[in-house]
Amino acid sequence: MSAIESPCILVCAMDDKTGYCFGCGRTRAEIGSWLTMTPEGRRAVMAELPARLATVERRPRRETRRTRMARERDGTSS
Repeated sequence: MSAIESPCILVCAMDDKTGYCFGCGRTRAEIGSWLTMTPEGRRAVMAELPARLATVERRPRRETRRTRMARERDGTSS
């Protein structure tokens, strides 16, 4: 059995605005049907991923204690 190429980078969270995964850029439907897609179908999706990922709004990382303390010390708000 040969390995199936996948764009998954194990960052599995969906952007609610675009419907694309933050990590790979695929939709839920594409992720769910990836193993049953033809190689040509997978290649077609993979060709679209760079453009899709450019439209995904990156969520800010969770605020750490250090950044919160610095913000409070400086009197700024986020």
